[in-house]
Amino acid sequence: MLTKKEVETVMSTQDHIDNVRKYLQKIIDELFNRGAIHDQSKMQRPELSIFTEYTPKLAGSTYGSDEYKQFLNEMRVALEHHYANNRHHPEHFKNGVSGMNLIDIIEMFCDWKAATMRHNDGDMRKSIKINTKRFGLSQQLKSILMNTVNFIEEV
Repeated sequence: MLTKKEVETVMSTQDHIDNVRKYLQKIIDELFNRGAIHDQSKMQRPELSIFTEYTPKLAGSTYGSDEYKQFLNEMRVALEHHYANNRHHPEHFKNGVSGMNLIDIIEMFCDWKAATMRHNDGDMRKSIKINTKRFGLSQQLKSILMNTVNFIEEV
């Protein structure tokens, strides 16, 4: 038989669990919505024609290479439109990654992983190292992203 204090603790703990579940569900719902609308702007002009031309070129280039950077420069019009309409890119925010929320970071991570799969020599760990410098990521965030690579690649 539980004491009155133990019953209160159980009830309080159950309230806590319910609140955690509610917030997790809110995040799950938002991630589900993000998945449904991810990169839709690439399927319209001005992005469509430019990405049609450059996606194969990017696939054959090494991420972060001079050739890759040149392609990005040539794609500037499409990329500016894309970044303005897709908040999972650090370029969407004036202060980069610091302007993002956790949902943005999760979508960004998934986008980076999927992008590595489009490159002939794609490597998520290498991309995170390059992007740490490119976007000024903290070592703590870099470690979290690397730990997440380990998690998603577990069999």
